[in-house]
Amino acid sequence: MTKTVERSLPLEPPPVRISRTLHAPRELVFRAWSSADHVKRWFAPAGFTVPQAKVEMRVGGPFEVLMRAPDGVEHWARGKFIEVSKFDRLTLDLTVEDTSGHALFRALTEASFSEALGGTRIDVMQSYTVLDPDAAWMATGAPQGWAQTLDNLSAELRRMQTPGETDRSVVHAVFTLERTYDAPVERVYRALSDEAAKAKWFGGEEGQWREMERSMDFRVGGRERLKGRWEGGVVSTFEAVYHDIVPNERIVYSYEMHLDDRKISVSLATMLIESAGPGRATLKVTEQGAFLDGYDDAGSRERGTGFLLDKLGASLRV
Repeated sequence: MTKTVERSLPLEPPPVRISRTLHAPRELVFRAWSSADHVKRWFAPAGFTVPQAKVEMRVGGPFEVLMRAPDGVEHWARGKFIEVSKFDRLTLDLTVEDTSGHALFRALTEASFSEALGGTRIDVMQSYTVLDPDAAWMATGAPQGWAQTLDNLSAELRRMQTPGETDRSVVHAVFTLERTYDAPVERVYRALSDEAAKAKWFGGEEGQWREMERSMDFRVGGRERLKGRWEGGVVSTFEAVYHDIVPNERIVYSYEMHLDDRKISVSLATMLIESAGPGRATLKVTEQGAFLDGYDDAGSRERGTGFLLDKLGASLRV
């Protein structure tokens, strides 16, 4: 049965723009677009399946996906990669067809990948050219469809990072970051040691992360806990224990990170604060991390810590 086009529906729908923070390094998010095996598990809205796909990630390479709706109706999205910038950007020129090969609309799909607190930010823009006016209505559900598709991508990334029963591993990494702030040592120390002051910078980005639980017992032997839900539904949990505190000079603590119920790392962190002149302070942070059971960090913890230290600096300017 053909759906009649309502007069209020534009034949050239506005582009869909959607962003999401995904809890995986850029390299892994990029790889999730690179093969039919991955794409078949996520490139469709909730309730849809992808029984067939052909993907060759190269300029001019095919990107073809058969999407089957819950009621059994099928549509092909057939096209090719027209831009492949490794780990940074992809552009797909797709045409959506019915199973008889009749073209319904074109969908130019642009995906950009950037480093972000929590992992990788993906920005998707999809622009439409309607080829069959009777199919103009299909693009109106694209914003919700893309939100559900990115939920599926998030689930696929968790699957890609989940080890099998015998795939246990530990990967060690060490990094040191340094920031100098236009604030005295005492104020920087307070931003690290006072719960209300720390809440101004230590957490996810507004609109992408919602705080669920926060507590801080700042003393040797005391514990800190921060739990929040990201836009895609993943819950991250930070649990720390303080081991050494020298007021206005040094803080040493260990912490575990969980994504949902999975422990992904155990780390030891040292924070050193020094005067950098009148009214200025330098903060040096060193972390020694053990990343567990296939969790592919690829430097994302270092970048995430850097984002947080920049947020700390912004909180000191207020």
